[in-house]
Amino acid sequence: MAEKSKYFVVKQKAVPEVLLKVVEAKRLLDSSKVMTVQEATEQVGISRSSFYKYKDDIFPFHDNSRGKSITFVLQMDDEPGLLSDVLKTVAEFKGNILTIHQTIPINGVASLTLTVDLLPTTGDVSAMIEQIEGQAGIHYLKILAKE
Repeated sequence: MAEKSKYFVVKQKAVPEVLLKVVEAKRLLDSSKVMTVQEATEQVGISRSSFYKYKDDIFPFHDNSRGKSITFVLQMDDEPGLLSDVLKTVAEFKGNILTIHQTIPINGVASLTLTVDLLPTTGDVSAMIEQIEGQAGIHYLKILAKE
């Protein structure tokens, strides 16, 4: 029986350098800045065998996210306008909010679960999440699911 694939979402700082270089080599090939795998791997400093070993197993998060949905949970301060700022960020990236659930604040902190439909017009999802995570009053953000 074939082994079922498992997927993980990790932050860039946790990814080994060779995998990041594979992503960069793929970007170079896609952008037509180089014509061959040999040229791309030489530019980023990895072997062709490393490229071929990992090329089908790593991709930037936003590349495969469009046309799907993402659910994440965050903890945020109970401050007027903070939820509105989070929703505004989603709107700026042209994400479509499917579900939203906010708990009653306890000790001045509420949990928010948000499911966002990622349309073909949605911008860089990684940048959207990073922008939300960086807003004042946001304590924690975790991706729960990606479909």
